Amino acid sequence: QVQLVESGGGLVQAGGSLRVSCVVSGGTFEEYAMGWFRQAPGKEHEFVAHISWSGGVTYYADSKKGRFTISRDNTKNTAYLQLNNLKPEDTAVYYCFTVWGGLGHWGQGTQVTVSS
Repeated sequence: QVQLVESGGGLVQAGGSLRVSCVVSGGTFEEYAMGWFRQAPGKEHEFVAHISWSGGVTYYADSKKGRFTISRDNTKNTAYLQLNNLKPEDTAVYYCFTVWGGLGHWGQGTQVTVSS
């Protein structure tokens, strides 16, 4: 059973930065890709970023390029999302996601709130 636990969210002023983390247990972390999504109040889940199993390939939603950076540390079973130059519209619950054993797995999410 794969479990994902996010942390690192919080309240930050516009222009500030946060790094959210996702610790994964179960399975073999270095064998699967990781993704980050977010969900703002009243909106659907939105793709943010993806990273390959090795960390060598990353891609982002167009609107996130240049401000957000996804990374991973396979020695710590952890994926990260660095959020820079945050804007009030970035306020959302941020979720990590992976596919393991043919099933999608989500964490519980971490709240990021950006004040203007």
